[in-house]
Amino acid sequence: MSQLQSSWDVQQRSMAYFPDPDMEPGAASTSLPDPAGDGDRNVPRICGVCGDRATGFHFNAMTCEGCKGFFRRSMKRKAMFTCPFNGDCKITKDNRRHCQACRLKRCVDIGMMKEFILTDEEVQRKREMILKRKEEEALKESLKPKLSEEQQRVIDILLEAHRKTYDPTYADFSKFRPPVRSHPNNRGATKSSSLLTQDLSEEDSTDLFGSDAFSTFPESVEPRMFSNLVLSEENDESSSMNIEFSQLSMLPHLADLVSYSIQKVIGFAKMIPGFRDLSAEDQIVLLKSSAIEVIMLRSNQSFTLEDMSWTCGSNDFKYRVSDVTQAGHSMDLLEPLVKFQVGLKKLNLHEEEHVLLMAICILSPDRPGVQDTSLVESLQDRLSEILQTYIRCRHPPPGSRLLYAKMIQKLADLRSLNEEHSRQYRCLSFQPEHSMQLTPLVLEVFGNEIS
Repeated sequence: MSQLQSSWDVQQRSMAYFPDPDMEPGAASTSLPDPAGDGDRNVPRICGVCGDRATGFHFNAMTCEGCKGFFRRSMKRKAMFTCPFNGDCKITKDNRRHCQACRLKRCVDIGMMKEFILTDEEVQRKREMILKRKEEEALKESLKPKLSEEQQRVIDILLEAHRKTYDPTYADFSKFRPPVRSHPNNRGATKSSSLLTQDLSEEDSTDLFGSDAFSTFPESVEPRMFSNLVLSEENDESSSMNIEFSQLSMLPHLADLVSYSIQKVIGFAKMIPGFRDLSAEDQIVLLKSSAIEVIMLRSNQSFTLEDMSWTCGSNDFKYRVSDVTQAGHSMDLLEPLVKFQVGLKKLNLHEEEHVLLMAICILSPDRPGVQDTSLVESLQDRLSEILQTYIRCRHPPPGSRLLYAKMIQKLADLRSLNEEHSRQYRCLSFQPEHSMQLTPLVLEVFGNEIS
């Protein structure tokens, strides 16, 4: 009796870990943990009856499935076996069917107990509970949000569009007019080693936003944006609020960079599903009004939290806030821009979320001048639904908590940045000696307001 009680105590302590198919929940398990522990998990376990590979503790002993079933059937039938030999047969995997008497005796000798066997009614109840649990899990799984094939197709198109229009190597940056950084204690300028090998503004000298504008932009696309130009704050004379327009040494380089980035944004927009269905007029309005915002979004890919800079390859193309002040922008723009970049970076967006956010930004029906607002709104609503579904399906908590709302707030922040950029651009464009450094594309997109 003491042995039985001890076995039951062991059974109760371990039943939660190794449920047996013949046990119902809440009853004592017929499968016990291996006393050898997790350390010997990779060591083969041997059936104590026949030496075959064991599958766990069954009815209080380590056995294989065959001997487990044999013991259960024998106990339920109350079978009485007689050994045809001397009653001491050696049971192995190959001969275990030859002598049932010695096999059953071996089962009892290693500790298998009939008290651990469920009745037919108990087995049936457990099977019903297992089936019910599986059905509940299947129902729960079916109710989980899933991306439809069409939604996944849209995401795949946007990912491809982004990768075609964003070059993470920034190889084309060497084709811009070289960056020239003026230092506060040196009125001269230090030129970078890069040389302008291609005049990117040449093909932009016509009306790029005319009726055939979208066929003139190259389909191939690569990297960087205006925010890349804006970088970490340095409290020197070049980053003060009082910008000396005569010292805008970085303006030519950053003008080329922004012009290049605008082309890439246009290339990305043309591949957004539904964008080409809009009238040419609405396409132009949406691109003009959203270009700088999308550039700021895309530049987050090169933004680094460690030094608050945009790193686009070599040190020549590592941009800090002080560099952008040397292109005519003040801290009224740069300070909130850096804050925006930090906040966006900390959201840890998936690439899928990033491209959806850019597409949603472009397809904003409330942009001034949009004619077919209902069509633009329907396109944006579809992208917003895909983004929300993606977050629920693919973005694990806690990062997914309120993520959609935070992303939409970033779009609102971009509107404010856009307004400040426009204000500062107007101040810059009023200076003919500086506006002539801008490319035709930049003048076309941001508006040529030179008096």
